Amino acid sequence: MHDDQGPVAPDLDTIEGHARDAVEALPAAFLPTARQVAIRVVDWPDDDMLDDLGIDDVYGLTGLYDGIPMTQKSVMDVAQGPDTIWLFRRPILDEWADRGEIGLRALVAHVLVHEMAHHFGWSDADIAAIDPWWE
Repeated sequence: MHDDQGPVAPDLDTIEGHARDAVEALPAAFLPTARQVAIRVVDWPDDDMLDDLGIDDVYGLTGLYDGIPMTQKSVMDVAQGPDTIWLFRRPILDEWADRGEIGLRALVAHVLVHEMAHHFGWSDADIAAIDPWWE
């Protein structure tokens, strides 16, 4: 992307659009539930998120699942709000720049699928079947 002064980093809406496209690309069996997970895109994780995970480097967290995994939910649970996937624009853009050969859309999809894996309780094999880029 460019403006009159040179390259412009993709904005929050662009990242969110890529994430929503990635949800729609999930296997049909997961779509109804995946569409219920809120997606929030912000520039940075907050300090509490980093502290809870023991992460010192603000660039070390590209996404975070905040909710109760489906494998642990009970009909007796009282909902505290929607399950949410947080995507952190600046760390994602930093990883995108570092990798160089990976498109931004593919990287956002990769992060989103990894966070959806926490929601659904997917194994590494499950993730690899959905995201061939899985490492």
